[in-house]
Amino acid sequence: MYETLSQIAQTYGLVLFVIAFALVLVYALNPRNKKSFDEAKRIPLEEEEI
Repeated sequence: MYETLSQIAQTYGLVLFVIAFALVLVYALNPRNKKSFDEAKRIPLEEEEI
């Protein structure tokens, strides 16, 4: 019983993480997000007013 549940959890866990990874890649490489990513990459270079 334990081995069966363990195998099922490992299999579906792997599938879940592969799907999550693919969704993150689609989000990160989506051309519509380029503007917001370009703005975010410039944040460390901006001068702060103290």
